[in-house]
Order: sequence, then C-alpha cells, then structure tokens
Amino acid sequence: MAVIIPPVPASYNLPSPPSSSRISAPHPSGHRTLLPVGPAYVNHLRLSLHHQHSFSALDKHLEAEAQRLASLNANANTEVDDLGVGSEEEDDSILTLDPKEWKKHDYYKVLGLSHLRHNATPEQIKFAHRKKVLKHHPDKKASSTAPTSTSAFLAGVNLNTNDDAFFKCISKAHEVLSNPEKRRQFDSVDPHFLDLEEDMPSAAETKSKNFEFFKTFTHVFDLYSRFSKVQPVPGLGHVDSTKEEVEGFYDFWYNFDSWRSFEWMDKEVNEGSDSRDDKRYTEKKNKTERARRKKEDIAKVRGLVDLALSVDPRIKRIKQQEKEAREAKKRGAGKAGPSKPTKQQEEEEKKRLEEEARQKEAAEQAARADAKKAKAAAANAAKKARRQARAAEGS
Repeated sequence: MAVIIPPVPASYNLPSPPSSSRISAPHPSGHRTLLPVGPAYVNHLRLSLHHQHSFSALDKHLEAEAQRLASLNANANTEVDDLGVGSEEEDDSILTLDPKEWKKHDYYKVLGLSHLRHNATPEQIKFAHRKKVLKHHPDKKASSTAPTSTSAFLAGVNLNTNDDAFFKCISKAHEVLSNPEKRRQFDSVDPHFLDLEEDMPSAAETKSKNFEFFKTFTHVFDLYSRFSKVQPVPGLGHVDSTKEEVEGFYDFWYNFDSWRSFEWMDKEVNEGSDSRDDKRYTEKKNKTERARRKKEDIAKVRGLVDLALSVDPRIKRIKQQEKEAREAKKRGAGKAGPSKPTKQQEEEEKKRLEEEARQKEAAEQAARADAKKAKAAAANAAKKARRQARAAEGS
C-alpha cells in the first residue's frame, strides 16, 4: 500500500532556525550600560589599580589566591576541634547496656564525658553525641558478626559496637543531658558522685595522727558545692585564714541551700495499669521517698559541717588569740588604775543602797509611831490629872 503525501501549499514559508546565541540584541543607541558590581567589576578594578592593566599579573594573583584558599580549606578539614570529648574507651559494660534499664545507666560514660561529668557544656554534649552516632548508627554496621569477648560472663553476648540497643542508650543519654531539668535530676544521683559520697570522712578518721584536715575537707565541700543555689561558694581556705573568713565559711554551710532533688529515683507506674488509684498511690509514695531522701541529705551535710568545725585547727587558734587579747586588756587596765566596776558590781551596789534607804525609812516610821504614842500617853495622863483635881475641889 503506497502513502501519497499531499504537496506543500504555495503560501507556506519555512520557519527560521532557533538562535543558539544567548546574547541579547544590541542596544538601540549602539552601546550597553555597565553597572559597577559583580566579580567582573572587581577584577577590572584589580587589573587597573593593582596590576597596571596587565592581564598576566592579574592571572598570577588569582592563581595564588586560589591556592591560598585551597590550603586553608584543607587545614580546616583536617584540624577539626573535637572539644576533647567522645573519645573515651568503650568497655564491655558500656556496650552491653540494656535500654530498658535506662535509669541505671551512667550517661556521661555512655557519651564519653566521664572526665567532665557535671562540668560538661551543652556544646560538648552535642559534639560527643554526634561522634557516638556516627560510630554506632545502625545504618553504619561494619559487619553482622559479633566481636569476641574475653570475659567468661559475657560469652555468647553480642558485643557489636553498632548494636541497636547501645544506639538507643546513646539517644537516651543525649535526651537526658540536653534537657536542663532532666540533667539536674540525673546530676543529683550521679553514680560517680554516689560512689564518692560513700567515702566521706568519719569522726574516728579525724583523730588519726596522719589526718590532713584541709586536703580532706576541701575535697568534701567541693563535691557538695555543685548543688548550691548560691554561687560562687566560699572555699575552706587555709591555715592562716582570718576569723572573718572562717566565720563566713561556716555561716554559709550552716545555711546551705541545695537544689539537689531525688525525682530520678522515683518508681514508675506498673506497665499496662490504667488505674488512677495505682497512679495516685505511686505518686504519693514517690513524694514521701523524695522528702525522706532530701531530709537525710540535709542531715548528712550538716553532720559534715559539724565534724569539720570540731576538728578545724583554726578554731583553736582563734579562741587562743581571743583569750590572749582579753588577758592583755585586763593587764593594761590594771596598770592604768583602778578597774572600772563591772555591770554586776554596779547592780549589787545599787541594791545595797536601796536596802539601806528602805531600812532608814522603816526606822524613821517606827520613831514617828513611838513619838505619837508617847504624846498620846502624856495627853491622857494630863487629862486624868485634871479630872482628879476637879473632883478634889468639889468635895
């Protein structure tokens, strides 16, 4: 079957081919207006002002500048500041953590911040989390085989550093430490601090001949100063501290205001329980336990302050200085002349004078009463004599 194409009409004109040039048509006036902006204009200024219109000199300058920028970028890529975090060794106890027991984890150790702990900044926490994620993300598993463990207790346990379970622990650690309220709750019961808290000095240890007061109690008060609402916290000082410094230190710690709380140790409501009574009972019990632990913590700090005050060598020195000052004052007063009567002596003298005045007043009253009686007796006698005389005259 043949296909016959109809002829092209005589009025048909072929279309012109599209232009491959992106340059616009010339300006009607015959020139374009150039604006003094952009890299081309900057290069024009360099060419005219710094290189005397020499294109070869400009090319050399641009090439040298490109090499300089490339070297700077290379140094920036190779010398990344890791803020000194996230590079701690990960042992088996860390890599085998159970995400379900998240309240028992040491989150600073999980993120490689054991050497900083409560002093870690938000930037360091963020950077440490990023390094751990890049190392342990499930999508970056190097292999599906489990590393062998040298511990007999961990035989058969998957110790793959990219395990999903440990990655969940990393995410939980970042969630807790990046939230100020949750981090404060965790810092209140930091496992490392709790271990140090068990090693506080006792009264028996302070009686030892080798006991070092300033070394021991400086460490103790530095540990608890992290919980103070008032910052900065006064230091223990040294053996030559003044009386005002010593009194200021103990006054601060006897009025110590701590933000330490114990919400982290609250018991969770039983899973799957929707009973409001269970929730109320759990909340009530947790509140009671928090109050009890807070009270014990305050008593513990107060006991440490009492113990430090009882063995502080500066207290004995200050009391001895005050005693010597009082004795010197008494000796100086004795040389100057008769001592000024004390307040007690003045009160005794006042009582003696008042007693003498009362006795004198009583004697005067008694004398006046006797004179009055004698006068009345004399008057009665005279009256009786007159009656007797009149009676004699009438007879």
